[in-house]
Amino acid sequence: MSTITTKDGTEIYYKDWGPKDAQPIVFHHGWPLSADDWDTQMLFFVGKGYRTIAHDRRGHGRSAQVSGGHDMDRYAADVAAVVEHLGLRDAIHIGHSTGGGEATHYVARHGNGRTAKLVLIGAVPPIMVKTPANSGGLPLEVFDGLRKSLAGNRAQFYFDFASGPFYGFNRPGAKPISGVIQNWWRQAMMGSAKAQYDGIKAFSETDFTEDLKVIDVPTLVMHGDDDQIVPIADSALLSSRILKRATLKVYEKFPHGMCTTHADTVNPDLLAFIRS
Repeated sequence: MSTITTKDGTEIYYKDWGPKDAQPIVFHHGWPLSADDWDTQMLFFVGKGYRTIAHDRRGHGRSAQVSGGHDMDRYAADVAAVVEHLGLRDAIHIGHSTGGGEATHYVARHGNGRTAKLVLIGAVPPIMVKTPANSGGLPLEVFDGLRKSLAGNRAQFYFDFASGPFYGFNRPGAKPISGVIQNWWRQAMMGSAKAQYDGIKAFSETDFTEDLKVIDVPTLVMHGDDDQIVPIADSALLSSRILKRATLKVYEKFPHGMCTTHADTVNPDLLAFIRS
């Protein structure tokens, strides 16, 4: 397997497909998944001549199941270690959900001079949890409920999550896709329960406002208006106003997992932005 070891001794797994001299696209996966969640996009862009890279976040997938460091500062530093190890320049960073927060934090803190563009898909910034400054956020009790379900019966919780709101399979008339559900469950169960438990705080309580303010590369913000996991009103609609060079694309009735359910729409739109 392709891995690097970070400064704190954590082994991070990554995929690196395509020509080494091609423009790199770095994919950042959502909670509680792995680099495998990007397979459809990685194959698509390899076919277009790009170099595609995706890593398993610490504690997720095939990366080391370490006890600590499950916060956005460390997530971004781990990405920086992979980028430096591979010598990536002029990279496009694409993040989904929690990975959108990670990509935002990386580009703001470490990406100067190495980043060409940024894409946020169903992403968590600016901040998910309700606070005095973010009255439209979700109550802390929502995330406490996720932690309780994870700790109580992670396997059943993850099956229900993938079978229902993540892909919009709970909507009237929706047709659940068993392979998609099973693949989501497989990825989630590969990871560490401790890392995923701690990761809930990281994706829900981190305030990315200052990161968004300093990012000056062209940024595409993509979001489904039927996203039941990261509600659009308190995420994409706000982030796109804070970013200096944002383009907002809202997709009618698309769910949170739209990169999987609607790859035939998402992939060409990503390609058009990258080539623009």
